[in-house]
Amino acid sequence: MKPILVIGGGSIGERHVRCFQRTGRADVSLCELSDDVRERVTQTYDLRRSFASLDEALEREHDAAVICTPAHLHVAMAVQLAERGLGLLIEKPLSISLTGVGELATVVREKNLPVGIAYVTRSHPALAAMKRAMEEVRFGRAVQVVATSGQHFPFYRPAYREIYYTRHETGGGAIQDALTHVMNAAEWLVGPATRLVADAEHCVLEGVDVEDTVHVVTRHQSASDGEVLGSFSLNQHQPPNESSLTVVCERGAMRLEAHRRRWLSCSEPDTDWTVEAEFPLERDDLFVRQAESFLDVLDGTADPRCTLAEGAQTLRVNLAALRSVKERRWIDIAEIESLSVTDNLERNG
Repeated sequence: MKPILVIGGGSIGERHVRCFQRTGRADVSLCELSDDVRERVTQTYDLRRSFASLDEALEREHDAAVICTPAHLHVAMAVQLAERGLGLLIEKPLSISLTGVGELATVVREKNLPVGIAYVTRSHPALAAMKRAMEEVRFGRAVQVVATSGQHFPFYRPAYREIYYTRHETGGGAIQDALTHVMNAAEWLVGPATRLVADAEHCVLEGVDVEDTVHVVTRHQSASDGEVLGSFSLNQHQPPNESSLTVVCERGAMRLEAHRRRWLSCSEPDTDWTVEAEFPLERDDLFVRQAESFLDVLDGTADPRCTLAEGAQTLRVNLAALRSVKERRWIDIAEIESLSVTDNLERNG
């Protein structure tokens, strides 16, 4: 049983506690500042240990920590933990700024630590199957990726007005909260985004000012040295919970239907999609798969599903999208070196 410290007992932290426990491979403890939250989670999951501060937690030995605090706290906390030699699973997004990411990468490299970024969509077996089909070049070179996603955020997160979501500076808004999952999955399939233009607006959600609707057009650099065109549309207020990610290739197309837990293909004109595989998944299952994968990384038997470098790349995409919305222009991802969410807001009012 590996001692795993979950830092932050909010919705996602509680889910990590529950899902690491479900692996049967982790002795989970919790670090949470709120006495009420800490006591509730500790009692609900019968935790042997919980801590009111990180300093108190670090008096005990842990193999790794899962960082579930608001995004602006991630990197500084990760550096502190890495200097103590802990492996890290860091919730998405990696941060709201590239500040400190280089220092974190240096510490991780010098200490040879296992680190992953918790983009849980990479644990979806249907997406993994599409990734294998792309590596096998089953349908030829990818030329286009199209994603459409939406859900009624208040239904799934009723307390959205009281958490990080309300402010860009803490990782809120549709771009950093939801689109980042889709973008990271697309980058895993077709390669990193190299430039983009974005439009976003607050349209529906009550009690917040951050964007709840977003459109992004991208270019990606594929491993085969070809460019891939991308289009992403997402909102956080429609009644149906739907998410699809389509990759169009030279000789066919593939589609992830995450809400139907399946992937499909089509290779002949004027024919229907063929269901390649369906997976009977409950909502926690992806997080359990992610926990299992991270424990394998700690054991040295697997690589991280999403590396620190890949998480930093998607962070740059987040920042580029926010800048594009403010400046109303195409942004090269290479422009994003030290820009932060705060820089975007100060520069553009």
